[in-house]
Amino acid sequence: MRVTSAFNRLLGLSGITVVDVSFVGTSAVYVDVALRRRRLVCPLCPFSTRARYDTRPVTSTWRHLDFGRWQVLVRARLRRLTCPEHGVRVEAIPFARTRSGFTRDFEDLVAYLATKTDKTTITRLSRVDWDTVGRICERVVADGLDPTRLDGLVNIGVDEVSWRRHHNYLTLVADHTGKKIVWGAPGKDTATLDTFFAELGDQRAAQVEAVSMDMGAAFNRSVRENAPQAVICIDPFHAVQLVTDALDVVRRAAWNELRALPDQDAAKRFKGARWALLKRPENLTDDQSATLRRLRNRGGQVWRAYALKEAFRAIFAGDLDPASVVQLLDRWCSKASRSRLDPFVKVAKTIRKFREGILAAIRLGVNNARAEGLNNHVRLITRRAYGFHSAEAALALVMLTCGPIELQLPHERAPA
Repeated sequence: MRVTSAFNRLLGLSGITVVDVSFVGTSAVYVDVALRRRRLVCPLCPFSTRARYDTRPVTSTWRHLDFGRWQVLVRARLRRLTCPEHGVRVEAIPFARTRSGFTRDFEDLVAYLATKTDKTTITRLSRVDWDTVGRICERVVADGLDPTRLDGLVNIGVDEVSWRRHHNYLTLVADHTGKKIVWGAPGKDTATLDTFFAELGDQRAAQVEAVSMDMGAAFNRSVRENAPQAVICIDPFHAVQLVTDALDVVRRAAWNELRALPDQDAAKRFKGARWALLKRPENLTDDQSATLRRLRNRGGQVWRAYALKEAFRAIFAGDLDPASVVQLLDRWCSKASRSRLDPFVKVAKTIRKFREGILAAIRLGVNNARAEGLNNHVRLITRRAYGFHSAEAALALVMLTCGPIELQLPHERAPA
């Protein structure tokens, strides 16, 4: 078998014929190919023609999958065409994405690795830098994201996730039915979510029945303006988090009071009680359980705050019917308002303000648990990757991991 015939089969690229193979040094193989099709295709639209504008004077090169230690570089002379809509353009090629220096097989493999492993492993294995990995992820998502992902949305969840320090956020929209993130954009304000509804369109926005979110005003305002028929569901998780934060404020105030006393050991002992108070009772260690018993015997404001926190958490344990939740929630707000604990008085006012949204989440069974789970996955990805250089690259990796996209590895596709 000739070398060109062997490389025709080894490369597995569609629409090409290998015309020459040359080895450079001990690390690179250059494979010269020619396109088999006679029609020139615009890279930005379906337009095709037999007429060519000219042939590029330079050879185009794409990085392919490595053969062991050898980097495989595919080379071809491309033609240009005149598109009625986009003007003079270099013809599209079947084995690589537009404006990419890598083949589809290479990019799909790198994108898959980006969802599964860390930055150092990817860059060392693929021999490309991290910025290049981000751009590859963007191209793969733009090419493979399901174009119908916004059709038929009924129950959605909106949440923000931090992808980098210094208040860099992404707004993510999850489909509760499909259990996928269907949309995302940098930012976390009203204008960001307005962009989602603008892309969704009035007809599809009118089909949305429920939107789960946190208690932030920005998302609430956008939903009210763009989908007024949708029921806003406030995730009970965020309500429980508010109550837990109030408990921590009471604990911190008590600790500061103990620090002012001559006996500094008491403050040190109480400082270790933080996790005993904030964790669930079933998750406490033996030492934390003992600390909690001492706090109960001591009583005071800290124990009253802890009792209020546990009572509130029990309301949303999932074993009560909606009518019981309504009764217990109102009773808890009344008790917290009369507790003489300022943080809990404030939280009770907030709970009353968002009461209808919290009860709607219980009644309809729509909450941000799925979105929060996806966001935890996103946070794991960002920590594993040691940060990103652009919001677009971070969002592309999020969509690759949690979005409606089918990423196939080269060996999973049918042979060319």
